[in-house]
Amino acid sequence: MNRKIVAQKVIDYIEEHLNEEIDLKTIAKNVGYSKFHLNRLFTAEVGCTIYHYLRARRLTTAAEKLIKTEKSLVQIAHETGYTSQQAFSMAFKQVYDYSPKIYRDRGIFSAKQEKISLLMITVRQKFSRITTKKARWAA
Repeated sequence: MNRKIVAQKVIDYIEEHLNEEIDLKTIAKNVGYSKFHLNRLFTAEVGCTIYHYLRARRLTTAAEKLIKTEKSLVQIAHETGYTSQQAFSMAFKQVYDYSPKIYRDRGIFSAKQEKISLLMITVRQKFSRITTKKARWAA
């Protein structure tokens, strides 16, 4: 199977199960690859590991919840897969440079990791190549 299609299947699976407990073994079983091979394919195509992508997506949804809801930090931490508020706060601060409380107080949402669509990247790349070729011909 094409590496881009495999990576997109991983992304789609993560997005569908973002608020559930997910691990690499489960994702690999769902996609039909060994977890080691799948992680290598994904990293080569996307530029980060599956774990990094999953963590960034969860923290992005947490940041959005901090700004758009009144849920407690503990509740948001639990919903984003963290077993403690302390672990959540440390991970959040590593990505957003602020503690969750200060981030909420600032009131400005900034997505650190949007959902990746590899199919759109392919379409943009092809369109860019066509546009470049037309520009060369016109010159």
